[in-house]
Amino acid sequence: MTFSRCRSLLFALILIVWPPPADAAAEAKHSHAKPSQDLARHLTGIASLAAPSPMVTVPAGTFLLGSKRIDDDPYGISTQFDDTEIPQNRVWIDPFEMDRDEVSLGEYLAFLQQQKITPSNELQKLIWHVITVHSVSDDTLTRWPALYVTWTEARDFCRSKGKRLPTEAEWEKAARGTDGSLFPWGNTIPNSTLAMFGQHHVHEIPILAAVDSLDEGRSPFGLHHMAGNVAEWVQDWFGFDYYAYMPEKNPPGPASGRYRSVRGGSWKSKMIMLRTATRSGSEPEKRSATIGFRCAQSTTSP
Repeated sequence: MTFSRCRSLLFALILIVWPPPADAAAEAKHSHAKPSQDLARHLTGIASLAAPSPMVTVPAGTFLLGSKRIDDDPYGISTQFDDTEIPQNRVWIDPFEMDRDEVSLGEYLAFLQQQKITPSNELQKLIWHVITVHSVSDDTLTRWPALYVTWTEARDFCRSKGKRLPTEAEWEKAARGTDGSLFPWGNTIPNSTLAMFGQHHVHEIPILAAVDSLDEGRSPFGLHHMAGNVAEWVQDWFGFDYYAYMPEKNPPGPASGRYRSVRGGSWKSKMIMLRTATRSGSEPEKRSATIGFRCAQSTTSP
């Protein structure tokens, strides 16, 4: 084979395997298939049934954030999940309001329709599957929590309502109250009347509860599903050691990072992930059957 022939083949291979420009890759990543007419009809029906969550006021004051280190009981429910939740701090949070319920699938689809945004391929596939295979009704789906939502999309939804994502500290105070409870409902071990968790289904088909259900599992401020159902995006970047140097008043989270914080555990989580102090993070543009969100907004003291 001649040198020129080898060089031509080499260039052809480079063109095949070389990644596309960043803007083209991003455009492909966020392009979604147009739904079929039948699916579009259901999407519109689910959106038309949407009912926004009322907001709950969380008053100003201090609360116990994080956990004390425990080294002699490695499998105890009070033992830290990992070092990201220590040390325990008493933190002041200004008053704020938070959605009582996770943002529902109906609300989220209504938002997408208003913005003329096509639902993600993952969400379309899930909705069509549960409608056609499991006979789940539009009435049921509208009260599911929104899922397969990226952090950016969650932020944009909240902004469209004049709200924002809660800070991680706000989320934890709303979840556990002021005295450092292990779970939103107190220190009782989780069960099916308190939280939707510990489920498993192949192909990531979620087993979810309505966003306004399981009253027995509400937090001290009356919020539903602060443990289980779907985990929730919050505003902050995820800082592995942030609790060691965070400010004592209204901690905003790290200035930058690779992951955004996710709190609360989901429908498939083990019990340890339902603890109000347990922390985790995810890439901001990740879509998952286990992550949703709720919104918050600042307020002023009376």
